[in-house]
Amino acid sequence: MSVELSLLEFSPEADAEWDAFVRETEGGSFFHLSGWRHVVARAFGHKSYYVEAREAGRLVGILPLTHIQSRLFGNALISNGFCMGGGPLGLTSDVYDILEAEARELMRHTGAAYVEYRAPHRRNENLPAREDLYANFSRPLPEDEDEALKLIPRKQRAVVRKALKNEALTVRMDEKVDDFHHLYAVSVRNLGTPVFGKTYFQALVDIFGADCDILTICHEGKPVSAVLSFYFNDTVMPYYTGSLPAARGLGSNDLMYWQLMRRAITKGKTYFDFGRSKVGTGPYAFKKNWGFDPKPIAHEFILAEGQEMPNLSPANPKYHLAVKLWSHLPLPVANFLGPKIVRNIG
Repeated sequence: MSVELSLLEFSPEADAEWDAFVRETEGGSFFHLSGWRHVVARAFGHKSYYVEAREAGRLVGILPLTHIQSRLFGNALISNGFCMGGGPLGLTSDVYDILEAEARELMRHTGAAYVEYRAPHRRNENLPAREDLYANFSRPLPEDEDEALKLIPRKQRAVVRKALKNEALTVRMDEKVDDFHHLYAVSVRNLGTPVFGKTYFQALVDIFGADCDILTICHEGKPVSAVLSFYFNDTVMPYYTGSLPAARGLGSNDLMYWQLMRRAITKGKTYFDFGRSKVGTGPYAFKKNWGFDPKPIAHEFILAEGQEMPNLSPANPKYHLAVKLWSHLPLPVANFLGPKIVRNIG
């Protein structure tokens, strides 16, 4: 097998060919799309290595890698950075082996301590991996709204119906990220997690266009819950969410997800991917209450000699005090410091 490797060029034509391969190849995901390198460059300034494998000029494999260097969190190549998915994507097992060999070469070239693949399942059982940090929740989405509502467990369905009857709750689609970012910043600060800057979310909306939107729930005209979602092939994925503390009592988060399901059905989507949540957390339990079953997300690692698997999760006990302190920061302080930290975690 004669396969040539190269890096993806910066041109609309090259991006279009890459994205067509992603959409048509089994295992391809939203997180493999070429747009991520533009998002990462604009929002964080990181360099990316988007590896192409070609046989007789035909694209047969890809590997998107984000290079993150940080004094605090180390030097790593991540596929794909700031995503819950990625990893190599190829037409044959030989292509996967070639891409892995190239990942090892890039690890040596950049001095990275490790390469990290994020995927719904493991591909190479010989690589060290973590499967206990995050789980993903997804299931088919019926074509009929009534059938979709019936799939929600009875207690959760009652909450949705109650919210639907609340005339003070309204839904809108937002083109600007300002209200979303405020709600998101409040939520993650309260969880003790550094916030992404507004620039990141604006880049997502600008670069992914119709494949990325923001749905907002208002109470008496004031935004209380919002979700930024991705669309890929037949799937909708609510990826980032935010809400005020009052949202729980209002049921606005429940209404938000139901309205997103309705919107996805009207767009012809047949799969609802609830995204990932940390095992044992409130969002993890919330998604189970909606009738979704958790499936572990594998994080596979290629380690440089002498290196151990990293654990940058906020659930890591070594970060417990930092998480506790962060959750009590004034919001303006958290919004100023957060983007400087989270850009180096990936």
